[in-house]
Amino acid sequence: MKYPYLPLRDFVMVPGQRAVLFFGRKKSVKSIEYAIEHNTPVVVSVQTDPKIDLPSNKHISEIGVISEISRLTRLTDGTYKAVLQGIAVFQIKEFIDSDNYFVKGAKIEEHFNWHHKVPEVEALMRDIIHHFQIYAKLEQNINIDELMEIISVNDPFKLCYGIFSKLNVKPDKKQTVLLKRDIVEKLEYVFSQILSEIEILKVNKKIQAKVKDKISKTQKEYYLHEQLNAIQNELGYKSDTKSDLDDIENKLKNLKLPEYVKEKVEVEMKKLKSMHPASGETSIIRNYLEWIADLPWGVFTDDETNLLKVEESLNADHYGLENVKNRIVEYLAVKILSQSNNSPILCFVGPPGVGKTSLGKSIAKALNKNFIRMSLGGVKDEAEIRGHRRTYLGALPGKIIQGMKKAESLNPVFLLDEVDKISSDYRGDPASALLEVLDPEQNHTFNDHYLGIDFDLSNVMFIATANSLEGIPLPLRDRMEIIKIEGYTEFEKYEIARKHLLPKLMKETGLSEKISLKFSEKSILTIIRNYTREAGVRNLKRELEKIFRKIAKEVVKGKIDKKELHIAKNNVEKYLGIPKFRLAENSNINRIGITNGLAWTSAGGEILSVEVSVMKGNGSLTITGKLGEVMQESVKAALSYVRTRSDILGLVNDFHKLVDFHIHVPEGAIPKDGPSAGITIVTSITSSLLNIPVRGDIAMTGEITLRGDLLPIGGLKEKLLAAKRSRIKNIIIPQKNYYELKEIPDIILNGLNIIPAETIDEVILFALMFPKAMKNSIKNDLSEFSVNKKLSKLILKDFGDNYAMLRH
Repeated sequence: MKYPYLPLRDFVMVPGQRAVLFFGRKKSVKSIEYAIEHNTPVVVSVQTDPKIDLPSNKHISEIGVISEISRLTRLTDGTYKAVLQGIAVFQIKEFIDSDNYFVKGAKIEEHFNWHHKVPEVEALMRDIIHHFQIYAKLEQNINIDELMEIISVNDPFKLCYGIFSKLNVKPDKKQTVLLKRDIVEKLEYVFSQILSEIEILKVNKKIQAKVKDKISKTQKEYYLHEQLNAIQNELGYKSDTKSDLDDIENKLKNLKLPEYVKEKVEVEMKKLKSMHPASGETSIIRNYLEWIADLPWGVFTDDETNLLKVEESLNADHYGLENVKNRIVEYLAVKILSQSNNSPILCFVGPPGVGKTSLGKSIAKALNKNFIRMSLGGVKDEAEIRGHRRTYLGALPGKIIQGMKKAESLNPVFLLDEVDKISSDYRGDPASALLEVLDPEQNHTFNDHYLGIDFDLSNVMFIATANSLEGIPLPLRDRMEIIKIEGYTEFEKYEIARKHLLPKLMKETGLSEKISLKFSEKSILTIIRNYTREAGVRNLKRELEKIFRKIAKEVVKGKIDKKELHIAKNNVEKYLGIPKFRLAENSNINRIGITNGLAWTSAGGEILSVEVSVMKGNGSLTITGKLGEVMQESVKAALSYVRTRSDILGLVNDFHKLVDFHIHVPEGAIPKDGPSAGITIVTSITSSLLNIPVRGDIAMTGEITLRGDLLPIGGLKEKLLAAKRSRIKNIIIPQKNYYELKEIPDIILNGLNIIPAETIDEVILFALMFPKAMKNSIKNDLSEFSVNKKLSKLILKDFGDNYAMLRH
């Protein structure tokens, strides 16, 4: 009879056995489909060579097992999962190879009819059952139901097949059981295999018992790792551990490593090769070598040496900032002439939004260097700079070395952003760790704790940024060349918006392909004046983005079908809403006890009004406006100075005991501090005491001594910009700051009347409305707190001379 045939690679089926098998070969699939269609059993036998995909007659065993398909499942990939039940031994007499496999042969009827061998057979069966129970106890993978089912049979053939289906033996031994026809030989062979397996299990148990207490954690991991490798090899996966080490070693050999680094690498590589792959220290050493292999040893980019190209690139990316651009060109010129590797450490100091970070990118682009940025804001741990030592779990190099890895060259532009925001705690002082990085005398041998070897940073062009110098530690500041970037004027903001921001936003929003936007000069200036009040252009960009977003929404909705749209001054409010800032209506009004001061903040210059009220009282002093310690000291110094001038000002003796002073600096919720409000406070106090208004078209800045001398101040350019934004033209500054006006662009000074003063007396004479106020308001009945008639005539006379001198 002809049966469909299924060749098996590494599995031997025995009668009575139930097995789950997978079939995917084309002819095997067709044989299964034939069996299901014709409701016939199949014949299975093992291949003599499991590697052959299309077996022929000489590649299959002549003894197989006829089996029934009890369950069949077709999988999504076209293969079959079949549950086969072995029925009887089948001798294959003819193999038919067609679209699928067929075999012809006969089922071998195995009956126990050798009655003269019954005692010998029964004895063998008893020994087999007894030792199989021992085997099952040692193996611990055969449940009690399966065991009872096997040992309860009386047929010696079924006993042999049932036991052999549970033994952990190779396929060729199972095939031997099928080939043996004599029952005694079959039983003896099964018995010998049981005894052999029992001995193997006992030996394994003894070995495990001996080494159980000696296996350390590392050895256990190694044992498990080897088991995993064995499993992966059985599944066809290849372990890449050795090849990975070879790759790392080859990569290290091809690098231009200094000799001291080569020696370190050789020691670590030798140590790594001698360790177990699963050892905990193996991964540490391997990560260390990978870090060294990834660093750009001996790799340099070619710097741009054409000064004209560098200038063109810088001008294309940034408007203004001439001092910075000139410094970069000077750096390149010196480098070309001297061929020196020492790079300067520049520090850009200025308010937010003036382009410090983007300027670093432009410098890298202009010089054809790679660019790396590292933010230092909030960094407290010294290990962020120097790295962790390899003894710590999860240790890594510091951000300097991490940045050099990303840079892929030894001469990048390395931007240290927000260097004034570094703090320190119990984990160390990052600012001190930066000293070695930024010192040209030391950074050629920078030592990261993780690497433990010197790394040359002398070719790196470090650029630091900060909002204020006060936040930078003095030792760190000493190692850097400070370049101040002040705020922009209205004209500069207009040019930046026109040349840079608007074209960039057109491209980013996608409007450039749909519509042409035209901003008038007045519309841009309106946005600058009424919707932003800043030193930089960050908020200006945000306000322009609002306009672009709203126009983009209207374009997508189809509300705008024009090819060109003009944004005029009148429709700015349509897109941006009510103006956020307006010039104060009383900014140019002459008022008693209110003086316009100029203050510097990290966001640029600001107008800071000082208000003083004098009331009848007992000499108390109230200070409001959330003033810092320095400004509170300025208030006390100002009041003491006014008291020393009481006779000259015509005030009664001990006037301060008869009145209460309330000094206030709006806005009350904003903290204020700084050493340049002294003359503003003195002017407001004097105005209140004399009941004489302060000119509203004047702003002033400067600190005083108890003798009335004016001390120099900082942030002059920012303060002048603040006055220019507020449309104040007359500005009083200390005489000692007058020389700084040479460095301030003419575009800022144009329209400003700068008055240098050496003493506070000059400031009072110029700022208070003595001539007009005393001509119109001094009466016969002057209060005891006002100016007497004799003094008023003297002041009027002196004022004319001093005023002429100051104006000259």
